[in-house]
Amino acid sequence: MVARIFKPTKNAMQSGMKRSKKWHFEYAPKQSRELDPLMGWTSSADMQGQIRLTFDSKEDAVAYAERNNINYVVQEPHVRKKRLKNYADVFGFRG
Repeated sequence: MVARIFKPTKNAMQSGMKRSKKWHFEYAPKQSRELDPLMGWTSSADMQGQIRLTFDSKEDAVAYAERNNINYVVQEPHVRKKRLKNYADVFGFRG
């Protein structure tokens, strides 16, 4: 049982960063999902695939995994570069 500790990315449909500040802890799937022949829904017998825990910091998530003897992998977030833009830069000379 291996868990993944990560910080989610920004939602592509919104401009805000609200749900991307906390760290998530989720288990890797043990088996693939199956297609139900009658209804067409996807299902899995893996109950740990439904568990997602949220922590305020990476250290809290790592401490939880170590306290419960869970193997884990930490995925560091990609830090985006902030480009400062001014209204006057639109009309500035670029040479």
